[in-house]
Amino acid sequence: MDFNIHTETLAAVFALSIALGALTARTGFCTMGAVSDWINIGDLGRMRSWMIAIAVAMAGLAGLESSGVIDLATTYPPYRTPQFAWLRHLVGGLLFGVGMTLASGCGNKTLVRIGGGNLKSLLVLAFGALFAYLMNYTGFNASLFGWMNDYAIALDSHGMASQTLGTVIAGVAGGDAGTLDRALPWVIAGTLAVWAFASAEFRHNIDHLAGGIGFGLAVLCGWWLTAGPRAAAWKEWADFSEVVPSRVEAQSYTFVSPMADTARYLADPANTSLINFGVMALAGVIVGAFIYSIASGRFRIEVFNSKADFVRHAIGGTLMAIGGVLAFGCSVGQGITGVSTLALGGFIALAAIIAGSALTMKATLWWLMRD
Repeated sequence: MDFNIHTETLAAVFALSIALGALTARTGFCTMGAVSDWINIGDLGRMRSWMIAIAVAMAGLAGLESSGVIDLATTYPPYRTPQFAWLRHLVGGLLFGVGMTLASGCGNKTLVRIGGGNLKSLLVLAFGALFAYLMNYTGFNASLFGWMNDYAIALDSHGMASQTLGTVIAGVAGGDAGTLDRALPWVIAGTLAVWAFASAEFRHNIDHLAGGIGFGLAVLCGWWLTAGPRAAAWKEWADFSEVVPSRVEAQSYTFVSPMADTARYLADPANTSLINFGVMALAGVIVGAFIYSIASGRFRIEVFNSKADFVRHAIGGTLMAIGGVLAFGCSVGQGITGVSTLALGGFIALAAIIAGSALTMKATLWWLMRD
């Protein structure tokens, strides 16, 4: 692979992802863990950390957009599209929430666990990659879930150019969409920050603070790398390449579709045009977590303790993949990156993911108590 603006971008993503993997391993930042702590022991520390990540990414993105530093006219996935696939966001989010609970962690946490020696998470990744590939690159998605697209709402036919909250509110209740879209990120981010920092325990927990702020900054850096000052040159280089590389678009962290992209690349490793942001992000997080686990002495091989444990993790990986593709993102891809764009679908997917995870935990507890 030649060294050019494309490889420079991918190298930057890989380096950033190594740092993200190490940070996540060190701080215990985990979206599934946030729901688990809240539901099972009433501890909101990691949930506050998650909300801070959203606040940092959202406020930072609003600042970069308003100053003209980045352009999110088109993104991968198309977060702001006027085709509002609410049912996909809802059902996909619920399935992902169930899956990440059964799999003992979301897509990002799965990668971090692999870096720390967890072989159970390796199975989750294998099933996740398989079904994400089927959803993205075969007729599997259209055959089973194509009917959901019929329920999508064409917002542009109602005078709304996108599904950003400001645009939708203006379209329904009146007002200036641009003004609302510029103001709402600061209002939402500020509200989340006030709620998070209202807890003295959270304010004094370095891991929660570093995890939330660091993850939010990583998402923001992803946007800057792919939609910032060098984005136009990057896309122009790709357009004139003899072999057009994969996914040269404005994007940031998400961890389900990259599983499919990684599987596609590994099936044809000579085709370096298949290496993209997601592939480098996935590899980088694993490497970063591995480096941290070795350096800290926390690397431990962990295996299944029963057949039921094996089946649970396999089902979890499968549901995360199917749900993540349906919802256009995971608990990071929609739950931080997506909502940072102020897309309504991101908020629906986020709520559905939390609900699916919480309900699975409640059902599991009920089953255990029943036995």
